[in-house]
Amino acid sequence: MSRYDLTDFEWRVIEPLLPNKPRGIPRVDDRRVLNGIFWVLRSGAPWRDLPERYGPRTTCYNRFVRWRKAGIWDRMMDTITAAHDGDIQMIDSTSVRAHQQAATAKRGIEITVSVVPEAGLQPKSTLSSMGKASRSD
Repeated sequence: MSRYDLTDFEWRVIEPLLPNKPRGIPRVDDRRVLNGIFWVLRSGAPWRDLPERYGPRTTCYNRFVRWRKAGIWDRMMDTITAAHDGDIQMIDSTSVRAHQQAATAKRGIEITVSVVPEAGLQPKSTLSSMGKASRSD
């Protein structure tokens, strides 16, 4: 069992919420496909990197897209939220704002920290070479 796989408790909660209309070819194992979908969503990896233990990546992707269009995911989230009395909090990256300067940061800048505090200081004043030459004795 991978760290992204559904536990038995989670599967018992989700299983009754899934569509159950067998048409034509029998569907592959819903739990395995859901584990594949959750693996991609949690890891952030592209669909093509889905491990083989979850089945064909096209099956997982197609089911994810079909269920999104059919509103299955929304119904699942509404049911799970209602079961917890609305006591679930989620963070969506579209609602998290970065500081205004985060967008203008230069990439690839290397910051070097010196252990000697005086190493980074420039002299406060310099002697001008003109000062010695223009002096009359």
